[in-house]
Amino acid sequence: MAEAFVGTWNLKTTEKFEEYMTALGVGYALRKLGSMTKPTTVTSVEGDSVTVKTQSTLKNTELTFKLGEEFDETTADDRKVKSLVTLEDGKMVHIQKWGSKETSLVREVNGDALILTLTMGDVVCTRRYERAQ
Repeated sequence: MAEAFVGTWNLKTTEKFEEYMTALGVGYALRKLGSMTKPTTVTSVEGDSVTVKTQSTLKNTELTFKLGEEFDETTADDRKVKSLVTLEDGKMVHIQKWGSKETSLVREVNGDALILTLTMGDVVCTRRYERAQ
């Protein structure tokens, strides 16, 4: 099922990303830089491991995990979190927990579009990616 997410995805639109970063506690300068980037995400599957690479002019990250298994993650804004990624109703649901906080990153593929919904408390950010040709 994770195969639906395989490919190269280019960010096209974003809504409320700066508000989301503020809710996470990201500092002013990093929020401004983050708001200007247009990252490309490359997702691949090998065996039971999923790799998500995010590439931008600001920072590149790479995350490899197994669905349904908790793992340690250092986020692009340097938070140390416990993460769990599962597939639910065709969506890839990524939960990050640190201290008493929690955020969700939900990816959903619809044709040649990948919708990433980021939720922190009552702040919901939507980022729309298109599959690279």
